[in-house]
Amino acid sequence: MKHALSFSLALAAAFAPSALAHGHLRSIAIDGTLFKGNIPNVSNFSSPIRLIDDITPVKGATNRDVNCGKNAQIAAQVVPANPGSTVAFDWASGTGGSWPHNIGPMTTYMSTCGNTTCDKFDAINAQWFKIDEKGQRQNDSSQWVQQDLFNGNTTSVTLPNDLAPGDYLLRHELLALHLGNEMGGAEFYPSCSQIRISGNNNSLAVQPNETVSLPGAYSDTDPGIFVPTIFDPVKNYQFPGPPISNVVTGSASATPPNATASGAAAASTQASCASSLGRRQISRIMVKFRRAGPTVAYSV
Repeated sequence: MKHALSFSLALAAAFAPSALAHGHLRSIAIDGTLFKGNIPNVSNFSSPIRLIDDITPVKGATNRDVNCGKNAQIAAQVVPANPGSTVAFDWASGTGGSWPHNIGPMTTYMSTCGNTTCDKFDAINAQWFKIDEKGQRQNDSSQWVQQDLFNGNTTSVTLPNDLAPGDYLLRHELLALHLGNEMGGAEFYPSCSQIRISGNNNSLAVQPNETVSLPGAYSDTDPGIFVPTIFDPVKNYQFPGPPISNVVTGSASATPPNATASGAAAASTQASCASSLGRRQISRIMVKFRRAGPTVAYSV
């Protein structure tokens, strides 16, 4: 009996450091309504959080699993949310305790699920736009906001107010940079949840100017992923991926689609018209203009 107990304790001690050093998204709360996620390789109940099969980090910025996590499976539920909803993310270590890392940024992306519902959507086809990023504390650059998770708290984001109604993947990513001073050392912990935005503001919705694919948006050489000075107070940290989307600010594209092409076409048409005029006709117009003076308006 004593021998069996000793073996069990030794086995637990051998695996504990690995489990403690990694983790997964335990739950999300949308406007206070809690939705639990499964424990990888332990449970598999109905949830909006896509289940991964391994709590170890995704390594390599171009790894397919940087999308929604290791072998992430489509979830059964698509849960309701609204434009402007607050979503809280609760991350846990592999043993169920607090999140074990505190160095590195946290980012949140969204993607529509296209013409289908999210419980049928392959995330590799997602076109992501970024809605939030949290890095170092403003009043203390030596500490990252990820410390909140390490302390046992949740972290929250607010969904954009100008989202079109429909199904979305909500992707929350923790980037652990305690090994980020080595090329390829960064640890990615992404997780995707399936939500359905209600409302009828489709005509007022803002479409993202820029979307990215994951993998595709990151490189192991990006300055926000490979950070040789990570253990010094990092100055002017550069977040990986695209900037915060215009959907967050509610601003439409500064240049409407095809505006440049239309402008070019118009200019080309005007040039063609001008070139079609005979030299004599142009000369007559110019003579009339000089005689009449610069205040006279005319048209061709």
